[in-house]
Amino acid sequence: MNVRGVWALYVLEMRRAWRTLWQSIVAPVITTMLYFVVFGSAIGSRIEDIGGVDYGAFIVPGLMMLSLLTQSISNASFAIYFPKFTGTVYEMLSAPMSPIELVIGYVGAAATKSIILGLIILATATFFVDVRIEHPLAMIAFLVLTAVTFSLFGFIIGIWADGFEQLSFIPMLIVTPLTFLGGAFYSINMLPELWRTISLFNPVVYLVSGFRWSFYGEGDVSIGLSLGITGLFLLLCLGTVIWIFRTGYRLKE
Repeated sequence: MNVRGVWALYVLEMRRAWRTLWQSIVAPVITTMLYFVVFGSAIGSRIEDIGGVDYGAFIVPGLMMLSLLTQSISNASFAIYFPKFTGTVYEMLSAPMSPIELVIGYVGAAATKSIILGLIILATATFFVDVRIEHPLAMIAFLVLTAVTFSLFGFIIGIWADGFEQLSFIPMLIVTPLTFLGGAFYSINMLPELWRTISLFNPVVYLVSGFRWSFYGEGDVSIGLSLGITGLFLLLCLGTVIWIFRTGYRLKE
């Protein structure tokens, strides 16, 4: 493996994040703080505990997952789309690096930025609510797995997109609504039976539920099923990336 090349690409993408610190870190953290003020304080004061967990603390995993999904997709999609937009992607493809090394560099940097953001949001949450983590290793594992999976998904979107409109279409109009409807701010067990059944077809439910289990030991679905769905989506993204590089889909056009 061309370790030096992978590291150079990784550092390049990480430096871009520090140059856009406000957009990459500060803005999402401020947005999350506003969620805590609105949902945790204003609305949370009118809602009873959910499963023995204070509502303000209950929404912490959901808020982290919301930021993790959207930022992972945005970071990775923009990272590969911009070289396509400027035409420098051909230099990357002709560099002495294999496709897997390019993916590791881009996806690794995007996932790292998302994980850092998630941990900052977690630290910020402790100033507002009493957060406990019953399974810290599982929490870190879920954090990394989700960041890597959706960074891969964002990488695919960046290759597929023909313009900046398409680049933001899936994160804003599909992923964010699915997260809001996936139990980020409530338990799907609170829903009527029909809507609970419909919610189980939302893949984000399994991500939020598994992540919340690592905090409080309880989730809307079993932890095994959450890990299985996440792992399945990871394999699907990996298979798609492999197909893209084998066929040159929208990379060599």
